[in-house]
Amino acid sequence: MSSTPNPSPVILDFPQSTQSPHPKSSKPIFTTRKTLISCKKSKIALEEKKKVVFVDYDNGEHQVSTHVSGLRKSDIPKRYRLRVKADRFQKDWSVSEVVERILKLSKWDDVEGLLNHWVGRFSRKNFPLLIREITQMGSLEHSVQVFRWMKNQKNFCARNDIYNMMIRLHARHNRVDQARGFFFEMQKWRCKPDAETYNALINAHGRAGQWRWAMNIMDDMLRAAIPPSRSTYNNLINACGSSGNWKEALTVCKRMTENGVGPDLVTHNIVLSAYKSGNQYSKALSYFELIKGTNIRPDTTTLNIVIYCLVKLGQYGNALDIFNSMKEKRSECFPDVVTFTTIIHLYSVCGQIENCQTAFNTMLAEGLKPNIVSYNALLGAYASHGMHKEALSVFNKIKKNGFRPDVVSYTSLLNAYGKSQQPKKAMEVFVLMRQNLCKPNLVTYNALIDAYGSNGLLTEAVEFLCKMEQNGVQPNIVSICTLLAACGHCGQKLKIKSILSAADSRGIKLNAAAYNSAIGSYLSLGEYEKALSLYRAMRTKKVKPDPVTYNVLISGCCKLSKYGEALAFLDEMMDLKIPLSKEVYSSVICAYSKQGQVTEAESMFTKMRMAGCHPDVITYTAMIHAYDVAENWEKASALFLEMEADDVQPDSIACSSLMRAFNKGGQPAKVLDLAEFMRVKKIPFNNSSFFEMVSACSLYLILFKVRDWREIIGLIKLIEPSISVVSIGLLNQLLHFLGKSGKIETMMKLFYKIAASEAEINFHMYSVLLNNLLAAGNWRKYIEVLQWMEEAGLQPSVQMYRSLSFFAQTRGGEEYAAVIQERLEFLKRNSRNQNPTKKPNDDSLLPASSLLDGTEV
Repeated sequence: MSSTPNPSPVILDFPQSTQSPHPKSSKPIFTTRKTLISCKKSKIALEEKKKVVFVDYDNGEHQVSTHVSGLRKSDIPKRYRLRVKADRFQKDWSVSEVVERILKLSKWDDVEGLLNHWVGRFSRKNFPLLIREITQMGSLEHSVQVFRWMKNQKNFCARNDIYNMMIRLHARHNRVDQARGFFFEMQKWRCKPDAETYNALINAHGRAGQWRWAMNIMDDMLRAAIPPSRSTYNNLINACGSSGNWKEALTVCKRMTENGVGPDLVTHNIVLSAYKSGNQYSKALSYFELIKGTNIRPDTTTLNIVIYCLVKLGQYGNALDIFNSMKEKRSECFPDVVTFTTIIHLYSVCGQIENCQTAFNTMLAEGLKPNIVSYNALLGAYASHGMHKEALSVFNKIKKNGFRPDVVSYTSLLNAYGKSQQPKKAMEVFVLMRQNLCKPNLVTYNALIDAYGSNGLLTEAVEFLCKMEQNGVQPNIVSICTLLAACGHCGQKLKIKSILSAADSRGIKLNAAAYNSAIGSYLSLGEYEKALSLYRAMRTKKVKPDPVTYNVLISGCCKLSKYGEALAFLDEMMDLKIPLSKEVYSSVICAYSKQGQVTEAESMFTKMRMAGCHPDVITYTAMIHAYDVAENWEKASALFLEMEADDVQPDSIACSSLMRAFNKGGQPAKVLDLAEFMRVKKIPFNNSSFFEMVSACSLYLILFKVRDWREIIGLIKLIEPSISVVSIGLLNQLLHFLGKSGKIETMMKLFYKIAASEAEINFHMYSVLLNNLLAAGNWRKYIEVLQWMEEAGLQPSVQMYRSLSFFAQTRGGEEYAAVIQERLEFLKRNSRNQNPTKKPNDDSLLPASSLLDGTEV
């Protein structure tokens, strides 16, 4: 069964109902009836509307539009009908057909020529309909051309509703001056402005953020003795609220109720929006509670504002509860595109990227069409976590679905590449943005500066700061903070002072965030005195420090082993009554643990919970480390279980800290159990966890004298995918452990996998192999490894040759002593021929305890 590719539109006609005249009783009555019917027919013909429904069953699309007929050829005066009757170029179009043809023309095409071929132009009653239909389409240029043509017609009569529609159209396009021009022009045409005119003009100034102008227009309206309506007050409240002046908005709302005009749902939504624009999120929620006490039922717009405020206050659970209730009560307030966009932003802030995509897919499944803001929200979620592949996929979908990427789209994609340490890709996006005539803004330049600065390219970051100024975009405090943080990443402590001077010369006053970046950079470079001096300057200039300031100071002092100074900053912070954040609690607990003050660390952990601050994985890790220092693995294990009970997902650092505590307490079996837990939970292994697992295997065999090699083989399988990134010291230790345990074949297999992964193989690793091969009596493989060393460009040491000679004399026996000595001499000759100027290393074989020297685990 095939479907029709181009279904014909279904036209539904809904004319206004007319009553039949009463039966004629006499001639005078008949004449009166005839006159009344004639007027009613003219009114019906003028306001006749037809609904046209277009259904495409193949693509699952439908469109509903209203067609306005207006006065046609049969309705215009007879003299005009005779004039156009013989002219084949005069067309009897409806008003909707005229609008459709005008919109198909470009702004430089002859719009007046098209209108001069329209028969309906001879009826002035068509002009308001024409203006209404074309302004509803939102085309500013076409509307202005039509209105200019209309004023040149002999039968044109200026009307308030025509000018009101033109003022509203210019208000939608933020053309305030043109809207005011129409306001004065209509008075020249002797049209007295009414309440709708003033409402449209107030709305125009409100959209442009000119709330004082809107207040003055309200005063002019009162002087003209025109009583304000509810729409007037709503427009004025919106003008004040959209500019962030929520106090003025409340004043107008109070005046509104005093004048006997009661607020409606639109008024409440505008007040909530005013609170939102003024960052008064708690007040918005309190006002919402007042709304629920009235008989006015909130709609989707109301709940969207409430959800946004809850997200800003960090009350994510309450926001999701409202969202779920909206989905359950579909008939009352169904979630729209704005609702889903806000939920996507909520999951992005929480770091739940998978839920962002799920919410976006749910929006599509509900039949809602995402707008550019929805795509940008999803793109920004991926960008904030450096997921450049997913961000690029969303960016391509924007173009595929017919949207033009805006400055937010390009900036988010640029930021995604910057977060993923690809500054060159970020630069390519910037160039593409300029090529597509999308002007970069301040946020774009700051993201590009951060992309280079966070990846150690400070010189390029400073160059883009200069380019930004050359392009007319002045840097702000965020630009300075980004450069100061980049100095810490690049180790350029001399540049910090230069950047501070540059900010001062440009008149940029440093705030707490800028000082925090500079202090953190100094502390990361070990410049404690300069950081302390900058902190004192911050206090001298009366810049109030925040919790981030003290967190940077306390954590920086802990890294520099200045634990006393860290605790002194804690006392100063408490004297200033600055609330302690999770980061501060974690840093203080770390300072106590480094000094072995476990009791104080436990006390701080308890205070944190009593203050209503829920510990995160960093805080739990600091406490586990404190118990590790105190060699109390029981409490560390109990705290780890408590962390799971509190629904805090452990990470690699927390697991490795607990492994270290288990090893110190002589519990190697628990280390291996924890490794299995990490594998099941898909927690990535780091160098520390691998090191502790190898140590646990060694300790397990020493304590229990059991050689259960399944654990060792499982450990090697865990390490195999990460061999290229595992430290050399850890690999050396694992090879040494296998060799000492007599598993020479397993040791060599692991070495082959290391070589196949193209990981770095140094002199110490060959020493481990040779030492264990000789201890096992495998002199043939010993000689082969010596050859590998020479082929790799590493000259064996003299002691390596001596050890083989000694083995041949003492343990080789008469049968193999001559063979070993012969191959050894051959090996020495080849070595001298290949490297005549290079002398053998005089290093002796390193003992097992020194294999990890010089490496970082």
